[in-house]
Amino acid sequence: MKLLYRIGYYLVGVSLGMVIVSFVFSGKRTSCNYGPNARVLADLKKKQVVIDSAVLWQEKALDSTRFSEMLQGSKVDFSASDTQREGCKRYRLQSNYQDIIYWIDLENCSDKLIVTQLQQP
Repeated sequence: MKLLYRIGYYLVGVSLGMVIVSFVFSGKRTSCNYGPNARVLADLKKKQVVIDSAVLWQEKALDSTRFSEMLQGSKVDFSASDTQREGCKRYRLQSNYQDIIYWIDLENCSDKLIVTQLQQP
């Protein structure tokens, strides 16, 4: 078989494969969360947010919408987190929200997310 025919068959196969893959994954909310930080944040974003009353007293403007915005640029501090705890795991996040750094302490339960502390360092 000539080289041009091989290249042609290769290009036809690759283009058909790309079309099939684009049809399969279009419309789906797929994400590739390979790192531990990305996996934890993706899990936190899926859960119902419950804000502790002490945090509400401290930050009156904090609601679930603002908290979701704070999660967007957050990084998980695994050295200050308790991920081996039974029941609700505790995480400490560092968030840079509107150019202000916040430390967020929260408990990640199976069905909800409890914000226990929000402070500026």
